[in-house]
Amino acid sequence: MKKLQLLLLFVLLPFLAYASNAEDKSLSIERMWQLERIGAPVASADGKFIVAPVTRFDVKADQGHTRLWLFSADGKQQRPLTVDGMRASEATFSPDGSTLAFISQRHKDDAGQIYLLPLTTPGEAQRLTEVPTGVYGIKWVGEHLYFISRVWPGKSWEEMATQLKANKDKKMSAWQWNALPYSHFDHWIDENRQAHVFRIAAKGGEVQPVTQPLGLELPRSSQGASSYDIHPQERYIAFNANGSSNTVDPKIDIFLAAIGSDKADNITPDNQAPDSNPTFSPDGKSLAFSRQRIHGFYADTARLMVYDLAGKTSRELTTNWDRSVNNFIWSADSRGFFASIDDAGTNRLYQIDARNGKQRAITKDTSFGRPALAGKNTLVTTNESFLFPARLVTVDARNGNTRRLDSFNNELLAQTELGTYESVTYKGADGNDIQMWVHYPAGFDKSKKYPLFLLIHGGPHNAITDSFSYRWNAQTFASWGYVTAWPNFHGSSGFGQDFADAINPDWRTKPLADIQAATAWFQNQPWIDSDRMVAGGASYGGYLTSILLGTEHPFKALLIHAAVYNMYSQMAADFAVHSTRFGNYWDNPEIYKSISPHYFAGNFNTPTLVIHGQLDYRVPVGQGFELFRTLQSRGVESRMIYFPDENHWILKPNNSIYWYNQVKDWMTRFAEPGAR
Repeated sequence: MKKLQLLLLFVLLPFLAYASNAEDKSLSIERMWQLERIGAPVASADGKFIVAPVTRFDVKADQGHTRLWLFSADGKQQRPLTVDGMRASEATFSPDGSTLAFISQRHKDDAGQIYLLPLTTPGEAQRLTEVPTGVYGIKWVGEHLYFISRVWPGKSWEEMATQLKANKDKKMSAWQWNALPYSHFDHWIDENRQAHVFRIAAKGGEVQPVTQPLGLELPRSSQGASSYDIHPQERYIAFNANGSSNTVDPKIDIFLAAIGSDKADNITPDNQAPDSNPTFSPDGKSLAFSRQRIHGFYADTARLMVYDLAGKTSRELTTNWDRSVNNFIWSADSRGFFASIDDAGTNRLYQIDARNGKQRAITKDTSFGRPALAGKNTLVTTNESFLFPARLVTVDARNGNTRRLDSFNNELLAQTELGTYESVTYKGADGNDIQMWVHYPAGFDKSKKYPLFLLIHGGPHNAITDSFSYRWNAQTFASWGYVTAWPNFHGSSGFGQDFADAINPDWRTKPLADIQAATAWFQNQPWIDSDRMVAGGASYGGYLTSILLGTEHPFKALLIHAAVYNMYSQMAADFAVHSTRFGNYWDNPEIYKSISPHYFAGNFNTPTLVIHGQLDYRVPVGQGFELFRTLQSRGVESRMIYFPDENHWILKPNNSIYWYNQVKDWMTRFAEPGAR
């Protein structure tokens, strides 16, 4: 009888496991990878056509596939435009809205090329370019398509094709640099290649250089479609370039040149901080751009500027507004702007008057992405919250009314049990108000006690907004049985200039006080079990968690991902945090000594999970191994997880699933999830 029972159990075990998995309706990491992801949309000038990229993932194959989808403004049409399994990106409409340009790599393409697809007549997409170095950052203005390509100056396209093949076939793997920059986040920068803008007629023909004759290249570390703009009558190009000879701390300026000329004028020579996002007005009379004023402070408030092309003068529109303006577009009548603004924990749409800079909030709750115009008063953009991924919507700019255009993920989310969340405020450093997002597991019962998983965001100036995240998803952590929280501590963006800059150069004191105050806030809640609290963060969040590690705290275990652990060695990364504003460590060693986590290693005694990727050049992998070796040398229970094929973020499906499951395993060991 016992043998029969064991046999039946063996036979039924797979079915029981399936039934158990089938009943799991939480927002698990496996379920998240089933969600289809909608990217930023574009619209034809009349709003008739709306196109957005949609990415789905094949976990078994460990890769994603992006297709372009066509939508109508009334929400009645939703159909794919491009073939499944063939990547497509950077959709761009022709001025008359009849043709769609996009980038794809098809058939025998060695790099991404521009393809044209007719929308008003039947037809297949036809390749327009054959640029061996590939294209990106495309814009369609007038009779031409403009694009960026990283090229070898002085070489013909044929010579560049030969060079690319030689590089691919060579057996020697060394890189050489004689000046900075050498890398950016996850890729090496070839110092012999430059990023330049080119153009080609929409009907085809010869590729023409636009910025090469000017003797200026786009910024070496990072460039894209927002790095330049073309006058609506194709008279001028405005673009970003380094306005100084210093490549260690480049001065990002805006240059203006007549297309076809060999001379460009620097229109922002007196500002030492970055001027970015050059954007011509539809009437061709003005150029708008974003201006920061503190060189070396990437979260300095970005002011909206307008440059008069005829008068050659600039004026600042948002002088008295304590919010950054980056993701903006002109209104169709050139009398104002629409923008997505990081505003106190939510990305809201605003309208800004081009005459006096007056602002008006269009939306209130949940977050909206950078808008595109789909008619005079209609905006098309994405809308998301902690509880739902990006959706495609139109927004009436007059009253904020939204209409959803897509139906992606409806069925899956209808079968998913989500928790709830709320925004709370508590007193932090200096008695200042600190906003915090608190997430509760599904079925939360305040009469019971739950463990806490306190999340510490990175940046440090990137606030957590009411948005959906596939990395560090608070609702997924909550689904394990934890109350989770994101405090927007001092330094977070969206709460004003003084709040953001309050942690420079002292990264440690105020954010640590805010985290300690958040911890105390939770300890005072009757539904939190103070004996089951854990915490973790990545990048700067990993830094601050490393600071916690060397400080007295009540957490039973910590998660430290891609952490800035040693401030001295971090200066050798692709981004040195304090050197530009406050001096290098040989000039001002006391700053680094007072805030670097490795100086507090003598106090490390908390079980810690350390995670890092080999391809992380923003915070090099040595930071993680230094921390792990220190923990091991001190006899602290610790685990190191190393991803040889990931960078600052864990992006591949199976690596992501492994990451979440390892974090769950680690935290469960020290703070059992679930209510008691």
